[in-house]
Amino acid sequence: MSPTIDELTAVPRVAYFSMEIAIHEKIPTYAGGLGVLAGDLLRSAADLGVAMVGVSLVSRRGYFRQQITPDGRQLEIPDDWEPAEFATRLPASVLVRIAGRDVWIGGWLYTIGSGRAAVPMIFLDSGDPRNQPEDQRITDHLYGGDSRYRLSQEIVLGIGGVRMLHALGFTIREYHLNEGHSALLALELLREEVSKGASPEHALQSVRLRSNFTTHTPVEAAHDRFPYPLVEQVLGPIVDSSLLRRLAGEDELNMTRLAQEMSGLVNGVSRGCEGQTLFARPVRSVANGVHSQFWTSAPFAALFDRYVDGWKCDPELLTRAAKIPGPELLSAHAAAKKDLLGEIARRTSIALDAAKPILAFARRMTGYKRPDLLFSDLEALRTIARAYPFQIVMAGKAHPHDEPGKQAIRTIHLHARALAPEVPVVFVPNYDLTFARLLVAGSDVWLNTPLPPLEASGTSGMKAAHNGVPSLSVIDGWWHDGWIEGITGWAIGENGENHASALYRKLRDVVLPKFVAGGDEWAGIMRGAIVHNASLFNSHTVVRRYAAEVYLAAA
Repeated sequence: MSPTIDELTAVPRVAYFSMEIAIHEKIPTYAGGLGVLAGDLLRSAADLGVAMVGVSLVSRRGYFRQQITPDGRQLEIPDDWEPAEFATRLPASVLVRIAGRDVWIGGWLYTIGSGRAAVPMIFLDSGDPRNQPEDQRITDHLYGGDSRYRLSQEIVLGIGGVRMLHALGFTIREYHLNEGHSALLALELLREEVSKGASPEHALQSVRLRSNFTTHTPVEAAHDRFPYPLVEQVLGPIVDSSLLRRLAGEDELNMTRLAQEMSGLVNGVSRGCEGQTLFARPVRSVANGVHSQFWTSAPFAALFDRYVDGWKCDPELLTRAAKIPGPELLSAHAAAKKDLLGEIARRTSIALDAAKPILAFARRMTGYKRPDLLFSDLEALRTIARAYPFQIVMAGKAHPHDEPGKQAIRTIHLHARALAPEVPVVFVPNYDLTFARLLVAGSDVWLNTPLPPLEASGTSGMKAAHNGVPSLSVIDGWWHDGWIEGITGWAIGENGENHASALYRKLRDVVLPKFVAGGDEWAGIMRGAIVHNASLFNSHTVVRRYAAEVYLAAA
């Protein structure tokens, strides 16, 4: 039975704020890896009994449901969901000021886990009928609208989120800002301290002692910036303007800079971030991980249950997967691949060949992810396929305002038609949690081709590793630590070689021949991905590190 709100508020908690959180296949409150990671961390917190509370927006119309036209154009359809079908309305509402108007914020409670270890998830909702129609729509679209809409959303998340936690009676011992979208929560805490009589400097120190910040990307476009005239109009004078400019930037409000200036600890999400600086602040690292039980397919979960007792509670025990016999690994993968091919056929009406290897590429479609790198030389792909036939499965959404990302999807469809029938290429529309779980388990090789050093972490390869799927990846983000050549997968361009040339060479000379050889050699690579990667890159390990190194350190 789910605990009541009174039972949930009886325990001091760490408040985890994130603009997007993926907690259920049918709740579209996520856009990509940032939200999926947030959901994985909260699942692990519930499993481990770490007292946290998640705060996000209800995003009633979702991010978007992707449709692809015959010529490869992306169409964005609202992805509506009804909170009452999954969550319970909260018994409180709070006021925030947006553009000089009072805006009522209500919320919904979704519980992750059960019993005393359950983690409450709060979805903030501006749809109160007392609000003006435009204000009722603030929490409708994840990452929707213009800068004014985005700033209004971040007021609801940061300021409204803090006030909602107070109104519900939560005791918050620390605030965790997951990316800069929630940075305004620190200004609300600062305002509270000053209203109690603290000087701005003492108030700032108090907020820093209770806050820490995780940044997920060095890509400039991912960091929200707002011109101060807009801030003055929409946010108003929450704190002294000279102090705000000192904390957030003189020329414009930089949410990432504000978050790091207001936090006692700043961390990145892979060991490659260690020693870097963010606006002159040193960055430590807590490497990302994924929820092992959630991302492990049923055939592999059954294998682990037989050979790795206790893996669900302690995924580090997956090092013991070294003793799983090769034929059983291959059999489990064949079952996962069958499930994947069935779903591809259902979604696209395309039947792929179970005997041929599937090279998978699935992530947000944007420039630095380089979804087109694989297609740099179509004739080279044809030549490789004549010797070692293979198939390509791709998926991913481009942000509605990312025209180059949308063009990349159109270009992929042009390449698919040009390569057919020698190299089957399938683009599966509307990449979501359901299809992701099938793809990371049923593909044969996981491809990752970011432009270094722009991949702060990446987590899809970690999910694949939980299912014995090796990665073929540029050395960036998590692959700096996950890569053991020929054991967990393969690197692209490790000797400074051109990435496209290196990708074709590895496919032709190493990866595809090993797949064709199959048997113990391929099973050994699958085993290596599990033993060396899944055991390390899991969200139980991440939450334990946060609890021991970040939350206790801040406390």
